[in-house]
Amino acid sequence: MGDPAGIGPEICIRALAAADLARICTPIVFGDAGVLRRVAQQLALPFSAPVLTKAAWPPARDWRCGGAVLDLQQIDAQDVVPGAIAACCGEAAYQYVLAAIAAGLAGEVEAVSTAPLNKEALHAADRNYPGHTEIFAERMQAGRSCMMLTSAEITCSLVTVHVGYHEVPGQLSIARILDVIELTDEALRRMHGRAPRLIACGLNPHAGENGLFGQREEERFIAPAVAAARAAGISIAGPLPPDTAFLPWRRRQTDAFVCMYHDQGLIPLKALAFDSAVNTTLGLPIVRTSVDHGTAFDIAWQGQASAQSLCAAIRLAAALSLKRPGPS
Repeated sequence: MGDPAGIGPEICIRALAAADLARICTPIVFGDAGVLRRVAQQLALPFSAPVLTKAAWPPARDWRCGGAVLDLQQIDAQDVVPGAIAACCGEAAYQYVLAAIAAGLAGEVEAVSTAPLNKEALHAADRNYPGHTEIFAERMQAGRSCMMLTSAEITCSLVTVHVGYHEVPGQLSIARILDVIELTDEALRRMHGRAPRLIACGLNPHAGENGLFGQREEERFIAPAVAAARAAGISIAGPLPPDTAFLPWRRRQTDAFVCMYHDQGLIPLKALAFDSAVNTTLGLPIVRTSVDHGTAFDIAWQGQASAQSLCAAIRLAAALSLKRPGPS
């Protein structure tokens, strides 16, 4: 459900009412039923989904409905101040995530789609993670993982994510970049049923201009990773200058861009597909997708939030779950 004080409750209610989702999966909201009821009442939204208690979880394997809520009872709805950063909301959001992860690892759900949490609220609760991705990777003991954001217009995978710019060069390595390339290639083969065409971006302006800019990160890390990927049969070009990598004609010929840092990928992606992009964590033992937006505290509980990204995330999660490789 995400942070109770953000737009997570509203978009979850709207997703539960989406008829197209009910045809492809059984959405279960891991959150607080009291918060959802309060939001639904305040915004005059229909909310009639069954509410499951922890004692009644998991339901029978053949149980199906249009959607339901697993009431984790982490916070009193009356304690939530819409749009306000609060440790109690950060802790509640964290517990929702842990419960969903546990359900995924136990095989009780086939995929997890996350509504947004607030990093300040999370840290106020002394849960010092940069975001969902790191929580999932740690709890699921992923040997390697990365964030990929995908849409019909553009797809980007990130080598580094929630770190300051001065930290990025120190986190680059041939092994890390190659991991992201391989994870992206594997995911897109499952999604599209064919070998994808990838581009690796350089780190520095003009992809370093042969050492003129930066510390030769392109020659030391990116180019060797690209060469290793090509040797393994992956179709990838680069490193290309970041300021020309995303030109329209290149996007038409490219299935995904491997980006060295957060904003290198997120700026073009959000400019082109802010409402439709989906965030997914690659390398986990279960499918995890997410909205590509934040808690939007400025419009929380005001009836203005769009559930388009969450619904897209749920649709992608359902599709990827069907395409997961079976046991060997």
